[in-house]
Amino acid sequence: MTDASRLQRTPLLVFLLGSLTAFAPMSIDMYLPALPSLQRDLATDAARLQLTLASFFAAFALGQLFYGPLADRYGRKPPLYASLGLFIAASIGCALATSVDALIVLRFLQAFGACAGVVIARAIVRDSFDTAEAARMYAAMMLVMGIAPMVAPLLGAQLLHLFDWHAIFVVLALYGVITLTALHRHLPETLQPEHQRPLRPGSIVQNYWLLLKTHRFRGFALTSSISMAGLYAFIAASSFVFIDHFGLSADQYGWLFGANAFWLILATQLNGRLVRRWGPLRLLQRSLMMQAGAGLVLLVLGWTGAGGFTALLPALFLFTGCLGFVLPNATILAMAPYASHAGTASALYGTIGSLSGAIAAGIVSALQGTDAKTLCTVMAACALLACLRSRFLRDVA
Repeated sequence: MTDASRLQRTPLLVFLLGSLTAFAPMSIDMYLPALPSLQRDLATDAARLQLTLASFFAAFALGQLFYGPLADRYGRKPPLYASLGLFIAASIGCALATSVDALIVLRFLQAFGACAGVVIARAIVRDSFDTAEAARMYAAMMLVMGIAPMVAPLLGAQLLHLFDWHAIFVVLALYGVITLTALHRHLPETLQPEHQRPLRPGSIVQNYWLLLKTHRFRGFALTSSISMAGLYAFIAASSFVFIDHFGLSADQYGWLFGANAFWLILATQLNGRLVRRWGPLRLLQRSLMMQAGAGLVLLVLGWTGAGGFTALLPALFLFTGCLGFVLPNATILAMAPYASHAGTASALYGTIGSLSGAIAAGIVSALQGTDAKTLCTVMAACALLACLRSRFLRDVA
């Protein structure tokens, strides 16, 4: 089963690729309920602890640029072996960290190991499926991947209750071991020999530059990343906003985070059904308009305080649900022309998205984003900018 043309959308393939793309939400969302506890144990403040998220996003962005060309030269599997090994080692290091500075560095290394999964999973889909089938494949993968932000904070809260925050990183290391074993045994190589590209630094830089110069690729990558930055801001600040500001327990926060992720999963499944009828571009633009509306509602509620905690939930769920249409459609449209260097295109696409996450987390940290006003303002700004940017998108090279 080495020929990419023979690769079929099977439950096992969906599970493996979904597991690879779930490393980021698992690594981020599982420890969110523990942030207040980490703040106390490491004797630091919320702004500095939020830098553990910003460093994760930054490394997740930079690492994708590194792994993309490797995947186009050596195949999809060898880079995964190296990256998952690093992830496992860094996760163990996080469990042993005794200072916030050490945790910031180790989270950077952990993300550098985690990022190959999402790059190479996208490349495998591009290797193996046409545009319509890729949309259904992404929907199926998102069903698996979407379980992570639902389960991870709940699992993190339970581990925090039964043990302490160290156990969260031990479980992440075990997740890496299990995924690496399954990958080795069951995932075929999909890069065809004729699509292998030489590993020359000058050529790599040139390829990245050519992608950035392409209006189609740049437009869809920037639009989706700005939209996604709103969710990254929520991830960076939500535990402080909802646990410290609104008084939720760690368990209640875990259920809130899981409920929010549910709408993302539901939307991706609807997208897989609607994309043939409406087309990816139309679905993308309509969903960004809805997200902008949700962002405006959040902005008003965040600044007025009207309705308190419960009033925020419908707009928050709609904001996140719209990403279930934005992310798969923007990915398909950006990646479609790049069969010969799907790994490189996937890497740059993911880097742009992760940089937006690092910027959003950094802004929230700089603004001391532990209240609803700051969080809702950043989320609304991201949604409005993405909606405006989408007006210039076209489904042409």
